[in-house]
Amino acid sequence: MAKANPAQIQHDLKGIDYPANKQKLVEHAQQHGASENVLSVLKQLPEQDYGTPVEVSKAIGDLE
Repeated sequence: MAKANPAQIQHDLKGIDYPANKQKLVEHAQQHGASENVLSVLKQLPEQDYGTPVEVSKAIGDLE
């Protein structure tokens, strides 16, 4: 799996309105110039709604 810095992921998601589903996270990151590594990680997340940045970080941690 591609590795991405959790701080970079949160930076690329800055300003997103929660709750947000996986598709919204990916689209927001793309619009804010996220790297391919960040996008790759976000695309691997389970299809669900994420209520906070902490929930996104936890889900990313569960991928590894």
